[in-house]
Amino acid sequence: MTSRGLRGTTRLAGLVGWPVAHSRSPRLHNEWLRRYGIDGAYVPLPVPPGRLEVALRGLQASGFAGVNVTIPHKLEAFRLSDVLSDAARRCGSVNTLRFAPDGSIVGDSSDGQGFVDSVRAAGVDPSRGPALVLGAGGAARAIAAALQAARVQVHLANRTRARAEELAELLAEGGDGPSPRVLDWGDREAALGDQALLVNTTSIGMTGASEARSPCRLDQAPTGLVVCDIVYAPRVTPLLAEAGARGLRTVEGLGMLLHQARAGFADWFGVDPAVDAALFDLVGNDEGGTG
Repeated sequence: MTSRGLRGTTRLAGLVGWPVAHSRSPRLHNEWLRRYGIDGAYVPLPVPPGRLEVALRGLQASGFAGVNVTIPHKLEAFRLSDVLSDAARRCGSVNTLRFAPDGSIVGDSSDGQGFVDSVRAAGVDPSRGPALVLGAGGAARAIAAALQAARVQVHLANRTRARAEELAELLAEGGDGPSPRVLDWGDREAALGDQALLVNTTSIGMTGASEARSPCRLDQAPTGLVVCDIVYAPRVTPLLAEAGARGLRTVEGLGMLLHQARAGFADWFGVDPAVDAALFDLVGNDEGGTG
C-alpha cells in the first residue's frame, strides 16, 4: 500500500526531522509494506527545530502509529517521551516513537542495535576490541551505549570536547560496561593504533555537506582496524574510500539504516521485516543522506 492508495483504515507512520527530503527511510518502509501486503504508509514529515512537541501531538491526534526521529530532534524526543526503553535510557536519545492507545508516547533507541546488527551482518564481531567513536550526537550516543553494553572500551572524540565529556558521563552513570574515555579531537588520528573499530557518526563526508572530506586521516591506522561510517550517501564516503585504498576492512552506513528500522516497523505494523541484498540495492541505488 502506498500513499496513492490511502484509505481510512491505512496505518500511518513516518519520519520527523529537518530536513527529511534526502532520507531513504520512506523508500525502505514502503518497500516492506509492499512486500508484506500491509495496508500502511510511511511518509516524510519535515518539522523545524522548536516545533517537535506540537508536531508529535498533532500526529498522535491524527491516528499515526508512530514515527522515526532524525536530526536534529533525537534528544528532544527523549525529553518528550512518557515511557522509555532501556536502550533509550542508556544513551539519553530516541530515534523511534510509538503512540500508545492510552495516549502515552513510548520512546526507543534502535540506532545502537541497528549498528551492532549491521556490523555483525558484515562479518565483524562488534566486541572485538576498543572502539573510537567520532561525534557526540544522538547516533553517537546510541552506538557508544551499544558498544559499551558489549563490554567494548569506547573512546569518544568530538570537535566540541564538552559534548563528548557529557556523553561519557552519561554512559558512565547508566552503562554496564567500561566507562568511556574522552580524547581531544586533535588526538583522534594518533589514537588509532590502539583501536579495533573506528566509527564515524558525524556528517563529515556526507553528500551535500559543507565538508566533503574524511573526518579522520588513516595514516596511523593498524592493519586490523575496521572502519565504519554511518553516513550512507555516498555509500562509499571519503573515509571508507581511504580505508579501502589502505586495505582496511570497512562497514558502510546503509546497513545500519536498514537494521535500525526493523524495530519501529515491527512496532507500528506488526511484522519483523527481513534485511536482504535486494533491499540494499533498492534503498542504496542513488544519493541520499543519513536518516
